[in-house]
Amino acid sequence: MNELHVDILLPAMAAGMVVLSTHVPLGREVLRRGIIFIDLAIAQIAGLGVIATTHIVEDGESWLVQLAAVSAALLGAMLFNWIEKHLPEIEEALIGVFFVLAATASLLLLASDPHAGEHLKELLVGQILWVSWSQLILPAVISGLIVIVWWRIGHSPPSWLFYSLFALAITMSVQLVGVYLVFASLIIPALTIHYQKNGQALWIAYGVGILAYMLGLIGSSLLDLPSGALIVWALAIVGVITVLIQQLRRT
Repeated sequence: MNELHVDILLPAMAAGMVVLSTHVPLGREVLRRGIIFIDLAIAQIAGLGVIATTHIVEDGESWLVQLAAVSAALLGAMLFNWIEKHLPEIEEALIGVFFVLAATASLLLLASDPHAGEHLKELLVGQILWVSWSQLILPAVISGLIVIVWWRIGHSPPSWLFYSLFALAITMSVQLVGVYLVFASLIIPALTIHYQKNGQALWIAYGVGILAYMLGLIGSSLLDLPSGALIVWALAIVGVITVLIQQLRRT
């Protein structure tokens, strides 16, 4: 069994807090709108923007890669906003189609890259254990602004604003923790409070997320297992236990 490396775990836990700060309230809105897989689609579109930029411009500046990711995600968000207004009955199906198109486009761009498998693994699973404090500055600032705007506008924001904030949040988080963990952080805490209407619901969801990230990171460090995958399972287990406790209290 390995030792705990606090110097690695602290910035990783901070990255999890940054992700959860926006994903808990946004995840609740995603469930309300019934567009469960939109985060996978937008995350994959943002990843395609990164891959396309690095493919076209070798050794591109980090700001150029970030700009490409944000631009691609915002374009995807505006497209889904248009679909919600004009084609609501097939919106979820079209979200799935665009996810598959973005994923396969990434595969085509990486077909001749000898490090393709490494790039895809980083996009999907992430490298949360290797996040540095300096990498967290920009995501933390943007996430903070998103949270402020979200709480200012209250419930049921305009579609265009929701999709824009969502695209920014997903773009920042997918580069920190990967597509799988982004999806789990968005949906699982929101599911645990789906049937709760009281004011404590969001805080319960935040608690589920924080505890799961903590357990997953500690377990990953001690057992030498992939951190992203272990945190996803921790989210699921903590979420199920939380729902069971809520049901016991009701009965």
